Amino acid sequence: IVSQKVSENLTERAGQFGLILDDISITHLQVAQQDAEKARFLVEKAEQQKKAAIITAEGDAQAAVLLAKSFGGAGEGLVELRRIEAAEDIAYQLAKSRNVTYLPQGQNVLLNLPT
Repeated sequence: IVSQKVSENLTERAGQFGLILDDISITHLQVAQQDAEKARFLVEKAEQQKKAAIITAEGDAQAAVLLAKSFGGAGEGLVELRRIEAAEDIAYQLAKSRNVTYLPQGQNVLLNLPT
C-alpha cells in the first residue's frame, strides 16, 4: 500500500516535469520497524534499571537495619575499633612521608630561641 502510493505520487510529480518513470522500488522499508524495536529496547532497559535500583535500595535498607541492631546490641565498640584502625593507618602514612615535620606541642616552640 505504501509502496503503491509512493509510486503513484512520484510518477505524477515526475510527469509534471516531463519525465516518465517505468519502475520504482523501495528497498528500505524496515526503518519504522527498527525504530519500534529500538523504543521497545529502551523501555525494557529503563525497566531493568528501575528494578536494579529498587533491589539495591532494599539491600541498603536491610544493611542499615542490621547495622543498627548490631550497634545496639554490641555498643559502640566496633565504631571505636574502626576509628583506631583509621588513626593507625593515617599515622603510618604520615610516618612514611618525607614532607612531614613533627613539632613539639605548645605555643612557645619558636620563641625559645636564644637571643
